[in-house]
Formats: sequence, structure tokens, C-alpha cells
Amino acid sequence: MRQNLKKVAQIKVDESPKLFPYVFRFKNSCGNCAKRSKPKLIYLLLFSLISSCFVFAPDLLYFPYPSALFLIDSSIKEIENRVSESHIESPKTSQNEESISCDRTGYRSDICFMKGDIRTHSPSSSIILYTSNDLTDNVLPEKIKPYTRKWETSIMETIHELKLVTKDMKRFGDRCKCEVIHEVPAVLFSTGGYTGNLYHEFNDGLIPLYITSKRFNKKVLLVIAEYHKWWEMKYGDVLSQLSDYPLIDFSKDKRTHCFKEAIVGLRIHGELTVDPSQMQDGRTTINEFRNVLDRAYGPRINRLDRLEEQRFHARVAKRRKAQRPKLALFSRTGSRGITNEDLMVQLAQRIGFEVEVLRPDRTTELAKIYRVLNSSKVMVGVHGAAMTHFLFMQPGSIFIQIIPLGTDWAAETYYGEPAKKLGLDYIGYKILPRESSLYEKYDKDDPILRDPNSITKKGWQFTKGIYLNDQKVRLDLHRFKKVLVDAYAKSIS
Repeated sequence: MRQNLKKVAQIKVDESPKLFPYVFRFKNSCGNCAKRSKPKLIYLLLFSLISSCFVFAPDLLYFPYPSALFLIDSSIKEIENRVSESHIESPKTSQNEESISCDRTGYRSDICFMKGDIRTHSPSSSIILYTSNDLTDNVLPEKIKPYTRKWETSIMETIHELKLVTKDMKRFGDRCKCEVIHEVPAVLFSTGGYTGNLYHEFNDGLIPLYITSKRFNKKVLLVIAEYHKWWEMKYGDVLSQLSDYPLIDFSKDKRTHCFKEAIVGLRIHGELTVDPSQMQDGRTTINEFRNVLDRAYGPRINRLDRLEEQRFHARVAKRRKAQRPKLALFSRTGSRGITNEDLMVQLAQRIGFEVEVLRPDRTTELAKIYRVLNSSKVMVGVHGAAMTHFLFMQPGSIFIQIIPLGTDWAAETYYGEPAKKLGLDYIGYKILPRESSLYEKYDKDDPILRDPNSITKKGWQFTKGIYLNDQKVRLDLHRFKKVLVDAYAKSIS
């Protein structure tokens, strides 16, 4: 009996390395093992015992199979993808999906979302999505003009059209190799159209860009179609608050830029506004955009303040600032100018205001205008693009817009209502016919004076030709004084 047990033990020692040499990490070198007796029953039992250990060991020791680890890792990544994409306005797809999806339901603009292997090809005005799908030849390209005045046919005809193309990676991938690879998304838009007019630069460009790019928290590349160097220089401080990266001139930069995600076009919510109900967080308003301006111009304003204090004694500068509430007046020359502006300034000074007259042109540094308005209690101006500067006023300040004949709707829609949303105390001063230069050109009973709405209903050309380009204002100072006195009382309360 003891001899039999010894034989069994010997077989276990000798045969285990032979059967599973890589488990024990050495090769089978037993040259005489084949000559030994090999009871088949013992082999079978031994093989079954060891096999069972390998089958149940992972469960007993809590080691998941590699396939299980892969599934867990994939699930985590899928959850992370869903979480990250909850901050993105594009359709909720996983990172592995390749897609182009366009929303053309907006009245003001179209916008397209791209995900996957995205590459620019500026010579053909194309943005290409390379996919592994063999059926891409049947997919028609999307076409888009990335400007926010979709309804205005005449100006949209001047905007360069882009093609969003889908191609098969296997067949065409080598024709457009990546030259610059980006790890952050891109937002592509146009600075054509009415760019050059302050109102349109903010309404059609900067505010929609803020709305569209905010979710990326500056980790986004701004790609510009119809790029203008002067525009970048003018708004560089603001753009630096929207993106951490240099701008890309889509037309002139012929290199192939590659992205994993891109948005072509911009969202716009209305006139000079941000609608929180349409924002991802449900809270962002136009006030947050103004905070962006504050951060953009703050450093430059601080430098200007220091320079002023160096020129004037610090105590004198502080006393001058504290003396009177400041009223900033935007002066116009030509159409819609105030012909008795000097008398109006003197009136405001007698009431108690420190008056600063602003005459900005295309070369005026925006930080300097921001500095004046940010420290003013009241802003006054005749309806026009310069009224866009109300965005530079602090919430709670007073904005007085002088409204010439025939401009009621535009004045309230483009500036009055947006100013209220910013939190300004808005006052619309509608001039009387006798305060208009048109009073001297037309009969008192002429519809141009008596019923401007009947004229403006005829179309934009009538409004522009008569009321915008051929009208000046002579304020009834006795009437306007009441507005200024009321504004002064509010500014010192």
C-alpha cells in the first residue's frame, strides 16, 4: 500500500511539469518520463483536478477575465462620454460614432455639428468627415453659410458657402493627410456680412460666438471664414476670453487641420441678448457676457488708471471722480446729430452731471470707451449703432436713447429691450415733429411728420432714406430737462 502511494506521489511530481510546462515556467526536460508507467485513470483524475482549479480560480480569487475588464472599462468610457456630451448642443452620440447633423430650423441661422475624423480643405471650401462606412458615396454634402442673418437674402449672398463632405477613409484618406492635429473642438464662423458696423459686430458675431463656444470653457479653436486682421486686433481682448488658442484663418491657412469635433455656424438668441432658457445650464444671461467684457478690458483699464494717477496727484484724481455723477454723451455728426448739443451739455452740467462727450471712430480703442461707460451713471445718445455701447454700462445704470421720427420700432427692438435685459434703467425719449429737421422740409400735415409708421411700412429704403440718413435732431431743452433731472436724482440716490 505504501509503495502504491509513493508511486502516485512520484507521478504527480514528474507529470505536472510535463503536462503544464508554461504554468510552472520551465520546459519539459524529463527524457525518461516516457518510459515510466502511466496509469490512465490517475492521469484523468489529475488532469480534471488541475483543470477545475484553472476554471474556478478566477471566481474564488475575484480576478475578472480580461474580457470582463474590457467591458467594465468600455462602460465607464461610455458613461464619461455621455456626461461630457451633456454639455454639448450636438446630438448625443458616443465618441466612436461619425456624424454630420445640421439644424436648419432657426430663423436667424443654420448650425451643423460634426463628430469623428474631421479635416479641413480650404482650397475647395470643404470640411471633410472621413468614415469607415463604405456607403458614404451616397451621402450628399451639407452646405452652409456660417453667418447669423439667414433671413436676409441680399447679405447672405455675399457670405462664402462651405461644404461639409463625407468620404470613405479607405479610398480617400491618403489624399488629405493631417498636417495640424488638434485635441480640442473647433467652432467655424464668418466675419463677413455687416462686419464693420458695431451693432452687427456684437449682435451677429461676438454674442452668438459666446453663446456657441461657452460650453467649451475656452478649450476650443475659433476658425474664421472671411477673416479680417483689423477685426482680430479690435476684439482680440474679448476673443482671448473665449478661446485659449490662436485664431485660424480658414481661407488663407491651406494646411489640413484635423479635429475630433466641430461646430459650423453660430447660435443666436435675439437682438444683443442671451436667452438663459436656450443655454445649456439654463442660467447664463447677457450679464455673463458683460462679465466677459469686464475681464477682457479690465487689465487695460487698470493700466490707463495708473497712467492717469501718475499725471495727476492721486488725491486730486480721487476727488475729481467723487465730485459728480458722470454722464457719457455719444456725439454724432451728420445724420441724426444733435444740432444744439453744446446747449444740452451745458444743461446737464448745470443740473449736476460731470459730462464726458464721446466721439468714437473706427480706430478708437474699445477699452477706453469701456472705461468711460463702466464708470458712468448715465449714457445718452441718438438712436444708431453707437447705442450698442450700452453693453459697457454697469447694471443699474441709466440709458437714455433719443429716438428720432420713424425709428421707434428699431430703437426699442435693437437697444431698448436688450438694455432692460441687461438690467439698465432704460428711458426712450421720443422726439416731437418740431424737434426734427424734417419739420422744416415737409408740411405739418405730411405723413412723414404726422404718421411715420405709414412711411416705414413701405419698406427699409423709405426708412433709411428719410428717417435715418436725412434727419437731424434739435432737442426741446425745456422738455429734455425733465428727463435729465429725473436721471440725476436716480444717479445720486
